[in-house]
Amino acid sequence: MRIDLQSHSLNSDGALPAAAVVAAAAAAGVELLALSDHDTVGGIDEALAAARKRSIALLTATEISAVDADYEDLHVLGYGIDHHDPLLLERLADARADRGRRAERMVARLRELGFAIDETPLDARREQGKPIGRPHLAAAVLAHPDNAARLAREGHSDVSSFIPAYVIPGAPAYSGRTRPTVAEAIEWIHAAGGLAVWAHPFWDIKDPGAVLQAIDRYRAAGLDGVECFYVTHDEQQTQLLSRRCEELGMITTASSDYHGPEHRLFSRFLAYQLYGLEPRLGALGAAASQ
Repeated sequence: MRIDLQSHSLNSDGALPAAAVVAAAAAAGVELLALSDHDTVGGIDEALAAARKRSIALLTATEISAVDADYEDLHVLGYGIDHHDPLLLERLADARADRGRRAERMVARLRELGFAIDETPLDARREQGKPIGRPHLAAAVLAHPDNAARLAREGHSDVSSFIPAYVIPGAPAYSGRTRPTVAEAIEWIHAAGGLAVWAHPFWDIKDPGAVLQAIDRYRAAGLDGVECFYVTHDEQQTQLLSRRCEELGMITTASSDYHGPEHRLFSRFLAYQLYGLEPRLGALGAAASQ
């Protein structure tokens, strides 16, 4: 089965409506898709309706941003969740509120650093109840004409270059989240009937030993699987993750993290490499067939 188990729509930081994401996946030959918007399930009903029309299987999903000790922005994917579960909706709303407070802190810091901010698109997202992430903050800086000369001098022409320069851990405008922890995110997902998978480990933690230690720690907290096959994971990273998951009897998943057709890194479905291995969906495969 050709799977792609992480994608994003306008409901979080993607460029397309949920139905258009499903259409793009179907056109690319994806057979099993997950729409996994950050801290929200707002696009799932739209995606499910679109998937039925296009005969593509869709997993209900969300991607919860979480913290763990020194790691301030880890992502836990929840698959097969009841996306109408009242407690899950309440918890995700709280997570988005924490994200909103974090965004306000970063806006203030960007202004302190001398950047003008175009608040119009940020206000529109607030009014629609949609989360504001770092891509939206970067876009608000890039869109303001008063920043043009400085951005040109610093070589920032798109969000992909601005984000690491200013709004990642250690950068001058970054502000971390305070909750939930990874263990809490796993519990939220399980309480909503889902399976919890750690997204793109090597995107957030570079040291292989630290990644393996984190897998063991999260497994003890109930983690069900790891996204081993990912668009930026190289062969050594992929094999390391797959081996550890096989040892622990964990699910392994794959995604290209689709954000839209114009995204610098995440613009094409099925862009990940398998390196001669195969995802092991386990119970997730059963959830997908229901």
